[in-house]
Amino acid sequence: MSLLRDHDLARAFDHASQTYDGLTALNPGYRTGLLRSARRLALPDDGAGMHLLDLGCGTGASTRALLEAAPRARITAVDASAGMLGRALAKPWPARVRFLHLTAEELATAIEGPFDAVFAAYLFRNVTDPNAVLGGVRGLLRPGGRFAAHEYSLSGSRVHTTLWSAVCRGLVVPAGTLTGNRVLYRHLWHSVAAFDTAPEFAARLTRAGLTSVRVVPVAGWQTGIAHTFLARKGGPTTTRERAQ
Repeated sequence: MSLLRDHDLARAFDHASQTYDGLTALNPGYRTGLLRSARRLALPDDGAGMHLLDLGCGTGASTRALLEAAPRARITAVDASAGMLGRALAKPWPARVRFLHLTAEELATAIEGPFDAVFAAYLFRNVTDPNAVLGGVRGLLRPGGRFAAHEYSLSGSRVHTTLWSAVCRGLVVPAGTLTGNRVLYRHLWHSVAAFDTAPEFAARLTRAGLTSVRVVPVAGWQTGIAHTFLARKGGPTTTRERAQ
């Protein structure tokens, strides 16, 4: 299957935005998994004085997780889909959260850093050039800044690959078809199968110049299918962070 990319993918998300929250709510542990990944950033003092970037925020579920993990931080959330952003903006947010309509590739030239941390959920398998986006992320992080990606990235085990295909064939694609979004949810299925395994994506982070790379499985039925990837931009940390 040919995967959706760039404007075609953004348009598919635009079309699916009205039903997206309803479908993700059917996924056991979807929001809990996002919150756990956001908390794994281990931001000190509830994020007080920090500026965080939510990259690929969608309808705001990842933004909400980041806000819960760091309730005192300032958050900039960006997404390439105007439809998904519209759904996010329709929800209540504190004034310190803002949303911008930007692609991941536009970040380096369209947004001003540095950021203390970057959170990216379900993003990297959807971009045309993950290495370029990671380079942009690294450039936006301040020295010592933290990075977390919450991503469908298979373990490499045949069992997990088979389970993912079975779930998509039996549940994900049929549910997406009922909402008129079969193409997008077939893309979800095949984009995960085509993307890096968890060890491969961890190695990609290291090649991008990020340090202290760690991989943590997501709990529940997604164990071995989704992972949290944690890393830092090399450089000095603050006294407050060294105490963590």
